[in-house]
Amino acid sequence: MSLAGRLEGEEAKASSPSSRLGKTVTLGPGLAYLAVMLGAPLALIVGYSFLTRGSFGGVVMEPTLDAWGKLANPIFFDVVAGSIKIASIATVLALAIGYPAAWVIAGLPAKWKTVALVAVVLPFWSNFLIRTYAWIVLLNNEGLINRVLRGWGLIDEPLGMLYTEGAIVVGLVYIYLPLMILPLYSSIERLDPALREAAFDLGASPRRTFRRVLLPLTLPGIMAGSIFVFVPSLGNFVVPELLGGGQEIMIGNLVRDQFFKARDLPFGSVLALCVIALMLVLLFIQATVLRRTRETHG
Repeated sequence: MSLAGRLEGEEAKASSPSSRLGKTVTLGPGLAYLAVMLGAPLALIVGYSFLTRGSFGGVVMEPTLDAWGKLANPIFFDVVAGSIKIASIATVLALAIGYPAAWVIAGLPAKWKTVALVAVVLPFWSNFLIRTYAWIVLLNNEGLINRVLRGWGLIDEPLGMLYTEGAIVVGLVYIYLPLMILPLYSSIERLDPALREAAFDLGASPRRTFRRVLLPLTLPGIMAGSIFVFVPSLGNFVVPELLGGGQEIMIGNLVRDQFFKARDLPFGSVLALCVIALMLVLLFIQATVLRRTRETHG
């Protein structure tokens, strides 16, 4: 049978009722889960954002744009700017640490790659709060770091590391670093060694080879890892609360406070939608970069 005939046969099978039924049965549970666990809460938040706040919490079924008007408050812009700054610093540091780590892991022998990857994800096997509290023990005035520094005679007075912006950044980098390493490892591991050899044969230095050949090819992994770190860091409220002592309010803390303290469900919904919109913008940028990279490097 010719190739055209076989293709027509495959298309006929794909469009047959039994094939459509099989796809529906296969995709049905996943789509139903997304509709219930993602679509329904999202629709509820969108609806709340256009309703009136109740006098004692909750919402009143009176459509209004008052919650959206609160976005013009300068305090909101200060919180967003501070949150973006902290999340950006954490993302850059995670990239600076994660890229070399992923490069080394990709170059290991096969049996050691598994060991290294297990070590990367190992922190996820312990409780999030326990890992955060561990940094409180390390960073406080009587913690291990200050004790070691004083024992070595490097400082006379304990360093005030806890309840600072730096402590928040350290906590976010530690928590989300595996989410940076894994996408980077996936991109680096797929690189064809022949590309590096060809660049060397053409006279390119190792630095130029990395900058002009290898780095662009790993850009999808960089974008994915950066989004995986930036978005959760932006919405995190546990780390700023515990390591920052509540002195640095991030957008995650603001959303939490609107829902559970101020009981302003409409404005809390608006803030949550803003975070979701930012995530969608970042995903669009990632998709655009990935498409252009594929077009450029074939």
